[in-house]
Amino acid sequence: MRLYNTASRKKEEFKPLGDPVGLYCCGPTVYHYAHIGNLRTYIFEDVLRRVLNYNGYDVKHVMNITDVGHLTSDSDEGEDKMSAGARREGKTVWEIARFYEKAFFKDFESLNLLDPDVKCRATDHINEMIALVKKIEDNGFTYIADGNVYFDISKFPDYAKFANLQLGEEGVARVDKDDSKKNKQDFVLWFTRSKFGNQDMQWDSPWGHGFPGWHIECSAMSMKYLGEQFDIHCGGVDHVPIHHTNEIAQSEAATGKKPWVKYWLHGEFLVEDTGKMSKSKGEFLTLSALVDKGYEPLVYKYFCYTANYRQQLKFSWIGMDSAKNSFERMKEKVLSLKQEVASWKDADKEHEYVVEFMELVSDDLNMPGALSVMWSVLRDEEIGSQEKLELLMEFDKVLGFGFAGWEREKVEVPDDMKKMVEEREVARREKDWDKADELRDKIKEKGFVVVDEPDGYRVEKA
Repeated sequence: MRLYNTASRKKEEFKPLGDPVGLYCCGPTVYHYAHIGNLRTYIFEDVLRRVLNYNGYDVKHVMNITDVGHLTSDSDEGEDKMSAGARREGKTVWEIARFYEKAFFKDFESLNLLDPDVKCRATDHINEMIALVKKIEDNGFTYIADGNVYFDISKFPDYAKFANLQLGEEGVARVDKDDSKKNKQDFVLWFTRSKFGNQDMQWDSPWGHGFPGWHIECSAMSMKYLGEQFDIHCGGVDHVPIHHTNEIAQSEAATGKKPWVKYWLHGEFLVEDTGKMSKSKGEFLTLSALVDKGYEPLVYKYFCYTANYRQQLKFSWIGMDSAKNSFERMKEKVLSLKQEVASWKDADKEHEYVVEFMELVSDDLNMPGALSVMWSVLRDEEIGSQEKLELLMEFDKVLGFGFAGWEREKVEVPDDMKKMVEEREVARREKDWDKADELRDKIKEKGFVVVDEPDGYRVEKA
C-alpha cells in the first residue's frame, strides 16, 4: 500500500507504527452546515479507512468536533466562529454546536461514511489542552503577551519545513498582523484576552480565565486517544500552511518526539468557477441542497470518485448530471443482479479483477481507476451474474455505496393501473405499437413508469 505523504512530497510505502493503525482526521467546526467541499474531504478519509481495512489493517479512527476556539481566521484574528454563528441565529453557542454537530453526522450517514471510533468534542477536553499548553510552556517554547499564551516559533527550528514556508515575508498565507507577536507566525495556545470580550465559552486556567486556541485542540485530543506518536493525520489541503504546521510545532515541542505523525494526507479543494467553495462567501452548497435539486447523496459520492483526492475537482451541474446518469445505471445493474442471484459469498481474492482493483485503490486511493474496474466487470459478457455480484460486493468494501442493503422500492399499483399495464402488454404482444405507446403515456400521467425487461416488466413510480 502506497500513500502520498505531504511531509515528504512523495508516495511512500505504508508501514504502520503498530496495531491498530492510528488515524486522526480534522473534523468540523460546528457553527454552520458542512458544504459539499467540506464533505469531499470526509469522503476521501472514509476511502482511506476502507482501503486500510481492505489491506488487512485494524484502524482506530479519531475525529474532533471543534465547538470552541476556531476564529474566523485560521491564524489568530477575528471572532470565534461559534459566537458568530450564535449571533447569526439568535441562539446560544451550545445550541448552535449541538444542532450543527447533529446535522453534520446526518450528512455522514447519508453518504454511508463509516462512523469514527472516537468523536471528541473540544469542550470536553479543556483539561487535556491546558495540560499540554503547560507542558509546552515548561519546555521553554512559549511567552505571554497581553494576557495570551503564544507559541514562539523561533524556538522551533523546523517550523517552516512542513509547508515550505518563507518566514517573515509579507506574503505568507493568511497570517494577520498582531502587535503582540514576536514573530508573524507565532500563534496563540491559550486566550485570556481577545478583541471580543463577551466570549461565551471560557474556562479557568493557570494563565487566567479564557479559552484554547484552535490548533492546540487537535494535538491534545489526538494524543489522548492515539498516543504521542501515531500513523496518519488527514485534513484539507488548506490546513497545511497554518493549522497542521502549528500542530506539528506544538506537539513535537511538548513531547520532544519526531516525527509526531508519520504520514500526512491532504484532500484538494472542490472548486467552482469563482474559486474554492467556502462558507466565507456567504453562499455555499449543502448536501440537502443537492437532494432538493434531485441528486441523492450517493450521487455526490460517485461524483467525488471521478477525480483523485489530491486533484482539484471542479463542481458543475453538468458534472453532477453525468455522475447521476452513471450512478443510476450502476444502481439498476446491481438491483437486477440481486434479483437474479439469491445469495452470494466473498469473491476470490486471486480473481484478476480483484487483484486489479486492489492494486489501484492501494496506490494512493485511485478511485477513478476503481470505478473503471467496476464498470469493466458490469460490461464483461463472459462472466455470469453470480460472479459479477460477488465481485461488486467485494469492491463495495471500498466504494462504500452499501450495495448489500439496496432493494427495489415496492410500489403499490392501483387496480385500474394494473389493468392499463396489462392492456399495454397485450398491445405489445400484438405489435400494436401505437396503442402501447398511448397507454405508456397515460400510465406516466398517473405517476407510474413501466420498465420493460428481457423476461417481463416492472412498474415504478415516475
